[in-house]
Amino acid sequence: MGRPVLHIGNRQLSSWSMRPWLALRKAGLAFDEHMIPLDRPDSRAALEAASPGGTVPVLESGGVAIWDSLAICEWAAEHNPALWPSDPGVRGQARSVTAAMHSGFSALRNACPMDLCRPPAPIALDDAVRNDVAAIQAMWTAVKCGDGPFLFGQWSIADAFYTPVAARFHHFAIELDAASQAYCDTLLADEDYRDWFDAAQREDLLPPGHSHA
Repeated sequence: MGRPVLHIGNRQLSSWSMRPWLALRKAGLAFDEHMIPLDRPDSRAALEAASPGGTVPVLESGGVAIWDSLAICEWAAEHNPALWPSDPGVRGQARSVTAAMHSGFSALRNACPMDLCRPPAPIALDDAVRNDVAAIQAMWTAVKCGDGPFLFGQWSIADAFYTPVAARFHHFAIELDAASQAYCDTLLADEDYRDWFDAAQREDLLPPGHSHA
């Protein structure tokens, strides 16, 4: 059986692709990558060919397609359980904050889309976005535990889900409390994230009409 294939979107823009890519890297799983550029005339056909869901990311393994970012991360955790905290209660909290990002904070996502090549610069934030930023920081404060620098001490899938959030906070120059800023700095200094980020800088796949301004 061949290696799994992870279909991803543009590294500059696809936060959902980044999350399982980080999890697969942290799990130490060998996989191949296939890039599907987004928002182009042929993107829809390529996405539908790769996934019943018509979205990226998609993991192909053993003839099966898994097309949800959290489902792919859970697949990785089945192969390497260390992607979640070992304590059942803490693991439940880690899953809770991960699910919160997976399904929520739409105001932040819509107003501050991930763009890893955007020069850091603030924009005017409405109340809904400010509420999302405050809620995320409060949640991080409530669950932070363990001796390590990540949300639950050692790196977990929860950190994969908040790495694109840290990138948004950085590129939109959003002010954070000291502890939240330190956590974001940790995520953005992570070696695997830096590999993704550096590859994003080399891309030339922007959709028509996209601007970093």
